[in-house]
Amino acid sequence: TGKVLTLAIKGKNELKYENVLVGEVWVCSGQSNMGMSVNRSDDADLEMMSAKHPNLRIISIPQLGTQEAQKDFKGQWEPVTPANAGDFSAVGYFFGRQVHRSLDIPVGLIDNAWGGSACEAWIRRDLLEKSEAAKPYMDLWRKTEAEYDPSAGLAQYEQRKAKWQERAKKLRAEKKAVPNPPRKPRNPLTGQHRPANLYNGVLKPVIGYGIRGAIWYQGENNSSRAKAYRTVFPLMIQNWRDDWKQGDFPFYWVQLADFHAENPEPEDDSWPELREAQSLTLDKLPNTGEAVIIDLGEGRDIHPRNKQIVARRLARLALARDYGMRIPHQSPRFKSLEIEDGKAIVSFDKISGGLYSFDANAPKGFAICGEDKQFVWAEARIKGKSQVEVWAENVKKPIAVRYAWANNPVCTLYGRDGAVTLPVT
Repeated sequence: TGKVLTLAIKGKNELKYENVLVGEVWVCSGQSNMGMSVNRSDDADLEMMSAKHPNLRIISIPQLGTQEAQKDFKGQWEPVTPANAGDFSAVGYFFGRQVHRSLDIPVGLIDNAWGGSACEAWIRRDLLEKSEAAKPYMDLWRKTEAEYDPSAGLAQYEQRKAKWQERAKKLRAEKKAVPNPPRKPRNPLTGQHRPANLYNGVLKPVIGYGIRGAIWYQGENNSSRAKAYRTVFPLMIQNWRDDWKQGDFPFYWVQLADFHAENPEPEDDSWPELREAQSLTLDKLPNTGEAVIIDLGEGRDIHPRNKQIVARRLARLALARDYGMRIPHQSPRFKSLEIEDGKAIVSFDKISGGLYSFDANAPKGFAICGEDKQFVWAEARIKGKSQVEVWAENVKKPIAVRYAWANNPVCTLYGRDGAVTLPVT
């Protein structure tokens, strides 16, 4: 309702908590692209000066990596103001603001993202121990846990630091540039990669709190283990749901954006494999959704600054799935492939307004191969509302097609519904 309430607890004594709201709570989790703050996003100055939302509340969980399950953390709910919005998760804030404005009800956002985190760090250890897909990562960490000596690493750092100080003193006397000092080593045992560390340190303290759902932006750190992610990512979601005991609460994630240099020829890359693993999760678990942002990345920066559109695509999922609003919210997705007269006919579903080629007369980003399995760039044209015809002059008998299969693909195919366009996954 938006009405500010007072919570009173009576026993031998009486406790009163003022300025209490009842509304929708979302967990904002993942790694640095979720943790990336408003003050680093596009139009940060304009966004912060207009961040005046007393019924939009935010709270951040301090970073603590541990094998010991935590019960509490130091923090408090705060209403969004120009003074505090800048340091909060940009995707989280823009998502929450959209839901808050659309529904006109209070919204609370819990940010526990940790940059560079591995998916395995967000999962209970006993579950990881039973997973064959997670075994290589677990074996690596058992070795690290057995062999890592924090005191030895610190001693080596002190030696490097002493040498640097001696050299720096000499260079300053000679009025020469001084190199940066050595970095103090991070203890991997308390970091964001160790299995279960973040589950115990930054997730466990809020498990059981009443939430509507979770939004997630992670995957970059798991790109080298993309095949395992097909199993590990759904395992994580199910782990959260089982322990929260709120049933299959909504879980929506951001598919990896485009990044790195563009390939002149079709090649196998790690990021498209991870994107595929993310999309396959849609078929494995109910009440899940994916915001596709293959058009929003920056080749030279792993942290795209346009977090507003990312958040709006997540918000579309929530508003349509959880709040009953009839709005476009799904990217078109591969349905089937047929071969006819030397051409591949690719059919898509999740389309309401037809396919659309953005910024090009014909779709770009398709590759095709014959029985030799050597992919080459293909020509393509939209056929009807839901199909794309794909061919290449030198591939007479095609057997497979790829679309946007690169770290940073050139791809132009969208689904269009009125003024809304959502990129194809």
